[in-house]
Order: sequence, then structure tokens, then C-alpha cells
Amino acid sequence: MSDTETTYKTGGSFLVVPITEATVYSREDFTEEHREIYEMVKEFDKERILAQKEEIEKYDKDLTVSLIREMGELGLLGIDAPEEYGGMELDKITSAIVAEALTYSPSFSVTWSVQTGIGSLPIVWFGTPEQKEKYLPKIVTGEVICAYGLTEPSAGSDALSGKTTAMLSEDGKHYILNGEKIFITNGGWADVFIVFAQVDGNKFSAFIVDRDTEGFTIGAEEKKMGMKGSSTTSLIFQNAKVPAGNLLYKVGKGAAIAFNVLNIGRFKLGAAGVGGSKNGIEAASKYAKERRAFGQSISKFDAIIKKIADMTVRTFAADSMVYRTIGLLQKEIDQLDKSDPDYYIHLGEAMEKFAIETSMAKVYGSETSHFVVNEGLQIFGGYGFLEEYPMASAYRDDRINQIWEGTNEINRQIIAGYMMKNALLEELPIRDAISSIENYMSNGKLDESNGPLATECETIETGKRLALFILNEALKKFGQDLKHEQQITEILADIFMDLFTAESTVIRAQKIMSDGNHDRTVCSIAKIFTAEMVLRLLNMSLTALNGIYGGHTKPMVIDQLRHFQARMMMPTDIINLKREVANRIYQSNTYPF
Repeated sequence: MSDTETTYKTGGSFLVVPITEATVYSREDFTEEHREIYEMVKEFDKERILAQKEEIEKYDKDLTVSLIREMGELGLLGIDAPEEYGGMELDKITSAIVAEALTYSPSFSVTWSVQTGIGSLPIVWFGTPEQKEKYLPKIVTGEVICAYGLTEPSAGSDALSGKTTAMLSEDGKHYILNGEKIFITNGGWADVFIVFAQVDGNKFSAFIVDRDTEGFTIGAEEKKMGMKGSSTTSLIFQNAKVPAGNLLYKVGKGAAIAFNVLNIGRFKLGAAGVGGSKNGIEAASKYAKERRAFGQSISKFDAIIKKIADMTVRTFAADSMVYRTIGLLQKEIDQLDKSDPDYYIHLGEAMEKFAIETSMAKVYGSETSHFVVNEGLQIFGGYGFLEEYPMASAYRDDRINQIWEGTNEINRQIIAGYMMKNALLEELPIRDAISSIENYMSNGKLDESNGPLATECETIETGKRLALFILNEALKKFGQDLKHEQQITEILADIFMDLFTAESTVIRAQKIMSDGNHDRTVCSIAKIFTAEMVLRLLNMSLTALNGIYGGHTKPMVIDQLRHFQARMMMPTDIINLKREVANRIYQSNTYPF
């Protein structure tokens, strides 16, 4: 990673760092240990999960818990837990690798994800030595199942407005909790719960709650559209007596706990979306080759070819941006001192620095998997609608990914909000970048040649200036009130996300080709993604400008937009490149990148 790129200790730096000075962590950088873990989990997923998927999906608690314990025996429940409590304390890249590889049963995957993420990380990061000693050794073996209670009937995305209360008893020995939590994954199976409540009515705090706590009951299982093999219940607190020693961290510090652990959940969900997308491409391409219509395999139909290519391009792009995000996080974490008593507090702070990128990974990963499963189901045609084929359950299970870990709407507001904050507080040199737009558009050019993707690099750099231009116009009109213009901030978030993903895709493709890989398909994928991104960016920019100016956009502003268009449009033969990409998938009989 370049010195320029690491100068800015915050997310969003891709917008001001030239593409020629940026490096991207990708799966090509996996260590041998990373690859071994990936293969081990893939084998476990196929031999132990896929082989029993039907039973898992029938809500077989005993089976699921036994498989969780098998993962504990393999060390896959303690990736983020300290070694002194039985964990392995591996890097965040490994966490993502396991999330990507464990995809055949989304119901099982979400049980594992809560166990190793939001259900246990609050204790790992914020627990006292006594709390860690009591709970973590049993969590990393699967002897104890975890859950996370944040959402309430009247507080979903607006989690800090939760009504559950906690009052310290007169003798100071217990906190008395009253309220209800809903949509709790692992709720019916868990032994330990991380629960958030308002101490004295207004101090948002976190507690460790044991299943046998007096005054605490668990509601009935929810009847869900998908994820039928997982447990989802409500939690009910009626004068529940939680020992005072089960307070996590400090009174009033619940927000730091809640949102820091959600950040790691977001990039893991993005990685899971990548893994699921690869499965979808493999299933759909194999079916297309086998299915015949009008005297030939439907894989030869140009409309099917386009679908396979679109699925592949989006998945490669998602893969590129998700692991780039994790690489940024890991680099920041590697600079921390593990001997520091506040190491895990600083780790959480490091995660928050890249909230822009983790939200992007969650949004793009979940929307990519939704796109892939939808197109895959269409390729299967009527068979896709039948439960005995793989796409029907995948379609149902996938839909929740755009809702939990913060809805995609909320995550788009996080992306735009943090970028606005970085601009207004000058945590990134965004003002300087905006002031230099005119000079760049007049005579700016990248200093280095970028081979077959040189045009794409130039286009992405111009796209960054367009994004800054739109952001500046919006800030000039609305100032800090821009946060209330959610249709415009959603457009800005999508523009930022498209640019981050395009840059990640192009740099990764360059890396693959520079390593002597002569597979031209990665270059074609980068060209397709960039060319189609340009069309989206120009359309979104015009929509945003018309919204900013109330349909009366100044002629001078329109002229500037035309100038951007003239520099960004490329004569890319998208149609024939997509034929090349699809042919590569057909030849491989799998997703090969």
C-alpha cells in the first residue's frame, strides 16, 4: 500500500488518492494458511452442511448445534477470540474467508455468524477479564450459543431510541431490565445474550444476560419467509434481574459496542454474498449447458450469455471491493499494540474509521447476491420456482441480507454521511480536491501508463472529479441539511460505491495480469464494469443536479456535466466482451477467479 494512501487515517480516501498510487488487497494476496482454511471450510460445508441441508432447513436444533460444535473443534468459532480463552486470534481476512466459504445453508451460516460475530465480539472487545474467563472458553467450543438483542418493536434502524430500560437495584447488586427485543437470531437456542438497554432511561448500555435470568423469557419462533433452519424469536424482560457485574464496558457506552461489532458483521455479510454468488453462477451455468430448447443448449442463447456475464462481472467486482475493504481494516489493526490494555477499544475505533467501506461492502455484497440469485432463477425458468431445485430456497434466504446488519438504506446514509463529515471537518483534503477539478479537467492526466486498462484508469479518475463536483453542488445548496435530502444522499452513496468498486476491480485485474496470468477475461471484466459504471454515473449525476436545482439546473452546470461526459465515455464493445466472459465460465464449469 502506498505512502500516499496511508496518509489519511480514515475511510473514503479512494476519492482523493490517484488510482496510480492505490493498491488493493485481494484474494490473490492470501497466504498459504488462508488458502488452507478456505479449502477446509469449503470441504466442511460440502461434506457436513450440504449433505444435511434438508434436515437443517427443517429447524433441527440438535443437528445445527452439533455442527456448530464441530466447527468449534476445528477452531472456527474462535477466530477472533484471544488464545488465552481458547481462541485462535487470527486476522479479519480469515473471518471473511470463512464467511465466504460457508454458504450452502444460509440458515446454518447465520447461526455461525452470530456465534462468532455480534453474539460474542462484545465480550471479546469490551468484556472484563472475569467476563471473558466465564463465557469465552465455552463460546469458542460451541458449548454455549450466543445471541444479540438490539432491535425493538419501535426501534429497528434507529436502534439508539430503544425503550428497554435498566435500573440499578437499591442494593446495587442487579440491574432490573424491562422491555422487549425482536428478530433475535439464535434467540430460541442461545444460552447467552448481549442485550442493550437505557440505564436510568437515557444512558444506552449493554449487558450480558444468561438464559436462566429471573424475569427473562424467550418468545415463540417467528414464521419467516426464508432462513427457516435458524432460530428467530423475541426476548421479553419483566423486572429481569441481571447481575451488576454483567454490565459490559461502561454505563452509556452501548453505542460504541453496538456499532463497532456491526461494522465487522457488515464486511462478513459482504463476503458471504460473494460466496453465495459464486455458487449461483456455478449452478446457473451448469443448468444452462444441460437445458435444451429450440434444438440447442440454452447456454448458446445471447440473452442467457448476457445473464451469465452480468452475474460474473458483478461477483468479480464484489469480491474485489470486499477484500480491499478487509485489507484496509487489517492494515490499520496491524498497527495496534496488542499489549495495550485498551487494545480492543482501539480495534473498535479502527473499524469505525472505515465505516464508509464496510457499509459499501455490505450494500454491494448483498445486492450482488440478490442480483445473481434472481438472474439464476430466471435461467432455471419454471424449474427455478420449484423447491427441489437450488434457486427457490436461495431466493427466499437471500432477501434478508438487504435488511439486517443495518438496512441498505441506512448503510447508504452512513456512506454519504461519513463522506460529508470527512469533507466538512477536513479529515480528507476534499476541499482541495474540489478546487483542483477545473485544472484537472483542462489538462489533467495520469502520470503512469496502465497498459490495456489505461483508459479505464483515466475514466475512473475523471469519475472521482464528477463525484466531488456533485457533492460540492449539494453542499453549497443544502450545507449540513444535506443529510435530510435522502434521495440525493442515496445517489451520492451509489456514486461513491460505484467508483470504489470500479477502482478495486481495475487494480485487481491489473495485479492478476502483472503476475503473468494471461487470462484476458479479468481485463474484459474490468472494461465491462467501468464502461457500464460510466453510464450509471452520468445518469445519477444528472438526476442529482436536477434535484439540487429543483429542475432548473444552470446552463453552466449542464455544460460542466457535458465536459465530464466527453472525457468519460468509452467505445467499449460491451456486448462482445460479455460473450467472452460467459464463454470462460462455460469452459470452467465453475466460477474460476
